[in-house]
This record gives sequence, structure tokens and C-alpha cells, in this order.
Amino acid sequence: MQETNAEADDMSSGRYAVDTRTNRLGERMGSEGPHVQLRPVGGGREWDCPPDKLREPTEAELKTARTLGSPVGKRP
Repeated sequence: MQETNAEADDMSSGRYAVDTRTNRLGERMGSEGPHVQLRPVGGGREWDCPPDKLREPTEAELKTARTLGSPVGKRP
């Protein structure tokens, strides 16, 4: 089965996602085999997550991600 453009956009790097197994918010860094690689907001060790265990973050989670991902001195 070939991936559609919409599915590819959903898994694109640089976007945020929540791993529903752990409820952790991460930034999509790419994919490795069948898994999506996520990195904690603000940096840290990446982890793998099956695509079917990801969900889009809520607005509150996105606000947290933007705050934690901002350089010091540039926070809103």
C-alpha cells in the first residue's frame, strides 16, 4: 500500500505529536522502519513510536511545546 500525500504530511518531521502509550509530547524527527521517531520538546533522547499510537496535540499541548521549545529570553 502506497502512502498518500496527506499521510506523508501527517508523519512529516518538525511537527509535534503525542505518543498515546505514554502521553508524551514530542517533535517528529523522521521515521526508522515502521516507527516514527520523536524527540522530547526542548531536546533529549529520541524514542520510537508506532504511527497508530500517535495523536495530534491539543492547543494546550502545542502552547507548552512552543514555550519549552523557545530559546531562553524569547519566551512569550
